[in-house]
Amino acid sequence: GSEAASEQGQEEEAEDRLKEHMDNLLDKSTKMRQAALQSLRLAFSSRILSEFLLERRIMLTDSLEKCLKKGKGEEQALAGTVLTLLCLQMGSGPEGEELFHSLKPVLISVLTDSTASPSARQSCAMALGMCCYIAAADLE
Repeated sequence: GSEAASEQGQEEEAEDRLKEHMDNLLDKSTKMRQAALQSLRLAFSSRILSEFLLERRIMLTDSLEKCLKKGKGEEQALAGTVLTLLCLQMGSGPEGEELFHSLKPVLISVLTDSTASPSARQSCAMALGMCCYIAAADLE
């Protein structure tokens, strides 16, 4: 019994940290947003969180969109990577497709922006390709 309670407590603590990182994506400080993106990247790549993310995907999508639009260089590159991992977490169902369609224009915008850093453009190209492969129902 105590092992299950301990495991439940650790999971709740991890979810609280994830919520805090998601809130930090809207911080005014670039360093804080980048740290939050790095933490989310690590969390999304190490655990399956699809149920947790399902109810928070719209807020997270909006936050990532802001990071891609208003951020520069490293922040955009991290946001592209987190977006790719989020798409992997959402899968090929309607949620993944909705995520892809909402952020596709922003990804293309960064990708085609000649003033964006090469790492940001590369990350957005990777995100666009992976999300298209995973979640685009339309063959074109």
